[in-house]
Amino acid sequence: MTDTTTPPAAVEPLPQANRDFIPLLLPIALALAMIPLIGSPSTWVTLTIASLAMGMMIFIMASGLTLVFGLMDVLNFGHGAFIAVGAYVATLVLAPMAGYVQADSLWLNLLALSPAALLSMAVSGALGLVFERVLILPVYGNHLKQILITMGGLIVAEQLLYALWGPERIPLPLPASLRGSFILGDIAIAKYRVLAMVVGLVVFSLVLLVLNRTKIGLLIRAGVENREMVEALGYRIKRLFLGVFMTGSALAGLGGIMWALYREEVHASIGGELTVLIFIVIIIGGLGSIGGCFIGAILVAMVANYGGFLVPKLALISNILLMVAILMWRPRGLYPVTNR
Repeated sequence: MTDTTTPPAAVEPLPQANRDFIPLLLPIALALAMIPLIGSPSTWVTLTIASLAMGMMIFIMASGLTLVFGLMDVLNFGHGAFIAVGAYVATLVLAPMAGYVQADSLWLNLLALSPAALLSMAVSGALGLVFERVLILPVYGNHLKQILITMGGLIVAEQLLYALWGPERIPLPLPASLRGSFILGDIAIAKYRVLAMVVGLVVFSLVLLVLNRTKIGLLIRAGVENREMVEALGYRIKRLFLGVFMTGSALAGLGGIMWALYREEVHASIGGELTVLIFIVIIIGGLGSIGGCFIGAILVAMVANYGGFLVPKLALISNILLMVAILMWRPRGLYPVTNR
């Protein structure tokens, strides 16, 4: 007897997303293009390392805002408040630990910096909880009101910091073992910049890991696409989004302490001064893209450092020129989020 059963239809493979590697090559192309303009190889290496370190610190601060906008569709112009609060909390923690900070031991210095960073993140995250519940919650879905109310929140936060600590700039010197540079021939690499690059890469890796390889990340991304479906499955999407906002605020606090140590001073307007720079980074990156934010931060830092060395008078507007050039090439940024 012949077998009359029909074979099962072949299962078509799922379509693969097109990988766009062109933005990844931009920092490399920019760095290579600067070699003949700078002339000195040692100066080029020093500027490049400085750009990477600065870019990592900017990314840490911008990644929190990128998460909030990309996953919650919230324009938070008060993000700088969390940066400033994180920096001031660090001064409170490091002041009584001056012996550890001034010790010529990397482990003792890190022992002092670790609780300062953790407490800065905790306080900034808690402030983010209050900020989201009081200011953001009533204006979900209304970008104009979000801009106005979060800018007001930033102004109030700055004035409170002025009232508590005054207008003076508080010095925040680097720990003893992180001062100075590693000397490799004619190349000088600042020790703190090496630490900044390591921390930035760790934060970038952890954020990608959580979003792409964990259940929480899956639920958050699903909630962005179809909030009603996630809630129908029994998950409380409001709590997930609150967690995202607190995480973004905590990352801003971590960026605040790193930037304050980079500048070796803290003042009430430190967050407000960085707000425009952070928005430039996330616009270049694609409004919500973590990968785009990472590349955008590196590009911004490279243009600032290379431009400041070659044409100092253009350094102040170099980031604006970079943003204009990127948006003329890709109007939605390097890696635009599909639902924006």
